[in-house]
Amino acid sequence: MELEYGNKEVFDAETASAMMKELRDAFGNGKTKSFEWRVSQLESLLKIANNHEKEIIDALCSDLSKPELESFVHEIALMKSSCKLALQELKHWMTPQKVKTPITTFPSSAEIVSEPLGVVLVISAWNYPFLLSLEPVIGAITAGNAVVLKPSEVAPATSSLLAKFLGEYMDSSAVKVVEGAVPETSVLLEQKWDKIFYTGNGRVGRIVAAAAAKHLTPLVLELGGKSPVVVDSDVNLMVAARRIIVGKWGCNNGQACIAPDYIITTKDYVPKLVDALKLELEKFYGMDPLNSEDLSRIVNSNHFARLKKLLDDDKVSGKIVHGGQMDEGILKIAPTILLDVPEDSLIMNEEIFGPLLPILTVDKVEASFGMINSRDKPLAAYLFSNKKKLKEEFVKTVSAGGLAVNDTSLHVAVSTLPFGGVGESGMGAYHGKFSFDAFSHKKAVLYRSFAGDAPARYPPYTPAKLRFLKALLNGDILGIIRALFG
Repeated sequence: MELEYGNKEVFDAETASAMMKELRDAFGNGKTKSFEWRVSQLESLLKIANNHEKEIIDALCSDLSKPELESFVHEIALMKSSCKLALQELKHWMTPQKVKTPITTFPSSAEIVSEPLGVVLVISAWNYPFLLSLEPVIGAITAGNAVVLKPSEVAPATSSLLAKFLGEYMDSSAVKVVEGAVPETSVLLEQKWDKIFYTGNGRVGRIVAAAAAKHLTPLVLELGGKSPVVVDSDVNLMVAARRIIVGKWGCNNGQACIAPDYIITTKDYVPKLVDALKLELEKFYGMDPLNSEDLSRIVNSNHFARLKKLLDDDKVSGKIVHGGQMDEGILKIAPTILLDVPEDSLIMNEEIFGPLLPILTVDKVEASFGMINSRDKPLAAYLFSNKKKLKEEFVKTVSAGGLAVNDTSLHVAVSTLPFGGVGESGMGAYHGKFSFDAFSHKKAVLYRSFAGDAPARYPPYTPAKLRFLKALLNGDILGIIRALFG
């Protein structure tokens, strides 16, 4: 029986149980473990991106009014790049890794075998609903797992598109999409998975972690946090301003987990920085940014109200130095800069996830590192400086999921770097081979022959055996010789 799971179907415990049985059977018969199956599924994902680029862009526009350039560069191109890298490197990733063995196991050889975990669940986010759905799925497939994708219901057009195309192009016995909202997600979390990969906020992350704990299911949690930008006074100001802007407003109008959340700079330098940001923002989005086609809208009315509440806070309402315009009818909020907001304000105590950017000031730029470390560890942290010592201190001192120096957000496009959080910003990492590793078990394998069987291992234990083992385990070659020859 072919099962379909979508908005028109009731997804309850009975349906979930039948789905899990089908997935377990598909994994159990070994087909997902084969190199050929993994390649075929990756090639199918590439076909989706290549054959349906316009539909994908249209869905992202429907869900977020995302500009075509951002949709292609940040979602489609990155997803295709991940697929191509996996296809290129898969044989190498699957090859067991030979490792050295100690003298205590001589003669022997050993290797680390990457094996799939089994049946895994990917719960995706709404802000990059195409990329953040399929990038973990790529990792699950390359590692040889059966996988269920739960797209975000907050991006319904993309969710529907993913359900349609994965149903048409992928092996439906081992790769499935379950659409829906909280009830469907709750049913999914009641099942026993071999790994859960969740992208979203910390509140839901805790719910996912609690559900996973019931079955001792391992997790990857890709969360977020307040990602800071430290700006020194010795930088190329125009370039720095542009890179901050593109990382904040050019990434889904601030609705990105790695978007700059606040800036720290010195009291002396802040007027120049604010002027540069204003100038570049007007170049990019015009004098009336609410009508710019290059700015995504706020995803829905709930998030619009949340962001409005941050601006309406009495502690910050007078701190706006640029922007602040909003139109609830079209769910648009202009790029907004706030200066010297109090640290106890609402906007400084939750992740903004929108087009608002507070600036804090310090007497010396070095003081910013302590301010960052006094808060929860962010998903990303950024520094703009030409000072070698300051860069070294930043890397050494600031704890975050990832760092970038003299740019923002770009580190996520480097497939040889792990992408993930630390502390409140998440656990586990993926991208490139790290995606393969995230969905693999590293199985330790030791090979021995029947030669070299040491009597000292076995009872009855004697002083001579103890002397020999002490010398062996301490690496005392002379002691080993003495013990062997009395």
